[in-house]
Amino acid sequence: MRGLCLCFSLNLLLILFLGQTNAAQERVYIVYMGASVSPNGTPRNDHTQLLTSLIKRNKNSVVQNYNKGFSGFAARLSEEEAKSIAQRPGVVSVFPDPVLQLHTTRSWDFLKYQTAVKIDSTPTSPIDFFFSRSRHYYWHLRYRKVIGARYYDDPDSGTDFGTPRDESGHGTHVASTAAGRPVSGASYYGLAKGTAEGGSPGSRIAMYRVCTPGGGCLGSAILKAFDDAIADGVDVLSLSLGSSPGEPDFSTDPIAIGAFHAVEKGIIVACSAGNSGPSPLTVVNVAPWILSVAATTIDRDFQADIVLGGNKVIKGGGINFSGLNKAAIYPLIDGTSAKSSSNQHDQADARNCIPGSLDDSKVKGKIVLCENKDEDYGAKDKFDTLTSQGAVGMILVDNNDRQVPSKYGTFPIAAVTEEDGAQILSYIKSNSNPLATILPTVLIPNYKPAPVVGYFSSRGPTFGIKNLLKPDIAAPGVAILAAWPSNDKREALPKKEPPVFDILSGTSMACPHVSGLAAIVKSQHPTWSPSAIRSAIMTTAIQMNNLHAPITTNTGSRATAYDIGAGEISLSGPLQPGLVYETETIDYIQFLCNTGYDTSKIKSIAPDVPNNFSCSSNSNSDAISDMNYPSIAITNLKENESKTVNRTVTNVGEEDLTYTAIVEAPASMHVQVVPNKLQFTKNVKKLSFQVMFKLGTSSGDDLFGSITWSNEKYKVRSPFVVSA
Repeated sequence: MRGLCLCFSLNLLLILFLGQTNAAQERVYIVYMGASVSPNGTPRNDHTQLLTSLIKRNKNSVVQNYNKGFSGFAARLSEEEAKSIAQRPGVVSVFPDPVLQLHTTRSWDFLKYQTAVKIDSTPTSPIDFFFSRSRHYYWHLRYRKVIGARYYDDPDSGTDFGTPRDESGHGTHVASTAAGRPVSGASYYGLAKGTAEGGSPGSRIAMYRVCTPGGGCLGSAILKAFDDAIADGVDVLSLSLGSSPGEPDFSTDPIAIGAFHAVEKGIIVACSAGNSGPSPLTVVNVAPWILSVAATTIDRDFQADIVLGGNKVIKGGGINFSGLNKAAIYPLIDGTSAKSSSNQHDQADARNCIPGSLDDSKVKGKIVLCENKDEDYGAKDKFDTLTSQGAVGMILVDNNDRQVPSKYGTFPIAAVTEEDGAQILSYIKSNSNPLATILPTVLIPNYKPAPVVGYFSSRGPTFGIKNLLKPDIAAPGVAILAAWPSNDKREALPKKEPPVFDILSGTSMACPHVSGLAAIVKSQHPTWSPSAIRSAIMTTAIQMNNLHAPITTNTGSRATAYDIGAGEISLSGPLQPGLVYETETIDYIQFLCNTGYDTSKIKSIAPDVPNNFSCSSNSNSDAISDMNYPSIAITNLKENESKTVNRTVTNVGEEDLTYTAIVEAPASMHVQVVPNKLQFTKNVKKLSFQVMFKLGTSSGDDLFGSITWSNEKYKVRSPFVVSA
């Protein structure tokens, strides 16, 4: 088996603009010039000339140079210089250097159980994998797990750490999830104990640190990491990174730019879909050349029981190591009843336990029931204030915190659903001496239902591009145990050594599950293109949970393709998908035409397009639906109107097989596949078909369904969404 290399960066959620200025009002701009070679294959003189002129002006003005996988640079420029450079031939875009922030094992066993197949596709050995600053270089070189580490600091930005070491722990966590070797006895202070193992433990890792603790992640650094990774020859790029939700601009998005050139070179790029859910139109990393990943739960619950007087138990959540008595001996009060006599705060403040809204004498020695509907204060902020007032514990009423466990350390805090919160409040109101206690967290295995979509996971439809269905796929991203730097005292419990494994949630954690799976598929099928591997992962995804019912969201509603894309990843299916949808570079080029990019810019981005290529005069967003993608999105379909899309599939299974189309569609829609049978032979590897959508009576809601090419061995499923 060939040695695979996965590349990792740190995870991002929020995009801001860097406000660096000096006396001349300069700031860092990224100058993107497209491909690294001219259409005739020679190095680009215009790139060299621009750089030379800038260096002559000020040798320290150039921050990063991109000349391997693509062309461009980052430099300190005045606004006037940036505008001038943007007008020069060969320059695709000039934009301020963005600063991005971090998004923020049993998960693989759960996926194996869901798939009902044990995967032994890569060699493993009982060697633990985690980044430890004290052992970072020599320990890993000994086992050749981490084979490269680069970093990208800007000395003039004030965030020059001068080392590739993972200062925040995030990169360690995601890398070990994707490719860590098996470690027995892994746990977070005894919780989630078992053997931790990455998805592709036989793969090797190259790390590219683009973020600094508290300093964010510079777009210029992200692009340089892409440039280096392409030159280094990695097979899979795993980026738990993303911008804030909004209409994408692929010519100024560092991730979209870098990913385009990586995919063009045959590298699979997987990215987190964002943590801005559950609101619609929040999914990020939506470029069709990126595999976008949503987050779900696995079959375990971190349960912190609340015992009320009379031994009634409420199943709370969160991770706490409470030292309270196990018996319900502590007086219990709700925030409203503990309101301060001061007129400074209203009932809502008291109900939410806003600092300063509660009376010291009323909460002293008690457990306080607090709602959590305000966004200005976190649970620990509230508890710190309650502790200073003499309270002994806090019950937080928050559906989201109940689903996605927060770590509370030794603080006696438990989160409950609103339904359970109402029960506790009723108990308080109906008893003259209500009592309670909060027990330390225990892990509940075989929890049902699972998977469930994480409340934070960003959702479709794609902002501004509804003819492209995103996210693509879902994977475990809630309460994931993975490696952590062993010297991080910030995560240590009082009087305890820092943990070497930690529990985190986010689409950050979901992304490396898909990256690890992509590495497994690549190892088995080294000649498959990135789009073939993406197709294999998407068309074999799972739509059912461990109750053999459809996957649901955190509210209990049935998950749609806007929540989970094609579904939850399967571990065995992508190795033998039967058919794949191959999306070529020219398809991505046509996508750019259909989203409004002009021919000259596109030729700078992709020099391999034919000289006579030009965007069609009738390029429009509706044409995006015709891109050869494993999912289908149709917009603006009117009652009794029909639209037809085209697709082509490539046979990667046995030579002589016949597939029949199976359609699942709402009653209000007629969907027809022509032809409805595909027969592959030794000489017929590719076949095309059309899908016709006709809408009957419209309710105005988006409609979901699927088309599955099926025979006795394979089921190749594509989700679709139709917007009326």
